Amino acid sequence: MTPKSWKGLWPNSMVRKLATHAARVLWIVVGLIALALGAIGVALPLLPTTPFVLVAAFAFAKSSERLHNWLVEHDVFGALIRNWREHGAISKRAKILGILSMIAVLAITWLHKAPFYVIAVQSVVLGTSALFILTRPLPPED
Repeated sequence: MTPKSWKGLWPNSMVRKLATHAARVLWIVVGLIALALGAIGVALPLLPTTPFVLVAAFAFAKSSERLHNWLVEHDVFGALIRNWREHGAISKRAKILGILSMIAVLAITWLHKAPFYVIAVQSVVLGTSALFILTRPLPPED
């Protein structure tokens, strides 16, 4: 059977439905992985929570209204998403934890006597990230 003869076997609507379903499943998987990394970041100060939760919210918005609504209304993670969506803001607590995590990463790298170029690259990347975090406004309630 050649590809030309397949044309009648797979109607366009079926192909679109399969592609849409596959994309939805992919976005759900991306969202679940990002949410898991964000949840781990709550306990591990070296792993950032906010970016992963924002990625999860984006992925769930593209794939599952139920998961997206659950995440936005979540007691722990919901405020991060709402602050970012409504005000482009990061809470004082999230800023402090983020900056402290960056300092800890640099300190650990330095204590392990990493090569200078590693420390230099980390300093530039983390410094830029810290600058971005510090220049975001605080949410109205902070």
